[in-house]
Amino acid sequence: MRKSVVVVAGMAALGLLGGCGKRGYDRARPDEFAVARQPPLIIPPDFALVPPQPGVARTQGNNPQAQAIDALFGGPAARSAGEAGVVDEAGGAGAATPGIRSGAGDPQTNVIDKGQTTSDIVAAPQGDGQDARAAAGGTTTAPAAQPTPKQ
Repeated sequence: MRKSVVVVAGMAALGLLGGCGKRGYDRARPDEFAVARQPPLIIPPDFALVPPQPGVARTQGNNPQAQAIDALFGGPAARSAGEAGVVDEAGGAGAATPGIRSGAGDPQTNVIDKGQTTSDIVAAPQGDGQDARAAAGGTTTAPAAQPTPKQ
């Protein structure tokens, strides 16, 4: 019995020490001091700055959310030659009339009649579509009336 306990303990020690041999202490790992989350400190030339107070937002404009968005999506993409050609052909980037949206709802604006179906779609009440019904042949039916519970 005593011999088997010594053998089992020896095998367990060999198994534990065997795990140290594969990884070792000289493996390559990141240097936690090389990663800078904040910009480096600088001494201001006028020495008139007020020291920061705990809990107050930084004044340097170092917004972590903006940094994350820039890291994920990058800056604005440059236009390709084809896209620039299409924009130039349409009159250039600054050719749009600034007040076009206010003129679109003006009663004097000429509107093309696209038919009753388009008017019905635009005038339809908003909803989540849970009670919508459709039938074959393109005709639609109104949703069934829900009975009111009696009290």
